[in-house]
Amino acid sequence: MSEIEDLYHEIKSPSEALFKDRGSKFIAKAYPVFSENEVKEVLDNLRKEYYDARHHCYSYILGADKKKFRINDDGEPSGSAGKPIHGQLLSHDLTNILVVVIRYFGGTKLGIPGLINAYRTATKEAIANTKILSKTVNDIYSIEFEYPMMQTAMRFVKEEDVKQLLTKFEISCYIEISVRKNDSEMIFDKLKAIYGLKTKFLREE
Repeated sequence: MSEIEDLYHEIKSPSEALFKDRGSKFIAKAYPVFSENEVKEVLDNLRKEYYDARHHCYSYILGADKKKFRINDDGEPSGSAGKPIHGQLLSHDLTNILVVVIRYFGGTKLGIPGLINAYRTATKEAIANTKILSKTVNDIYSIEFEYPMMQTAMRFVKEEDVKQLLTKFEISCYIEISVRKNDSEMIFDKLKAIYGLKTKFLREE
């Protein structure tokens, strides 16, 4: 089976950085975010807090597959702000992240190269000021069995080193396990081969 791209990176906590050039101030703020509603909430709060700033330029990427993203120049010349911010998110291979760079104009125009450098550098420094976490895409399975199969089921979980999320031992037994995407097919096939275990795919997370 071919390798699946099941590893992604997030920032652990919010961070910020300040970059100055010829009187202009660029305040970069990085946030872990997991939905477009969260993005909107952060942007609304920043616009209230920094109401007197000239620009609030940003980029965000969402999801392990990185398919949801947006770039916004907020009045700066096209491609001079949102794109260099986004470029840093891509070069650090990050997702579930929003970076907003708030600019206070200092009276001297920086030109397109100066703006690109300022937005890129501010973003890079904000990312450097937080910890990057590596995460995997996982498949969640349920396993149901009767009590005589308990030892077999638990030995399998231990030997394959899969993470248990939930255990319910009542009239019959039920556990939920989390398996890294790349190992998912192999683990599922092994479980199906054990007589007396009922295995079902629940979801990806």
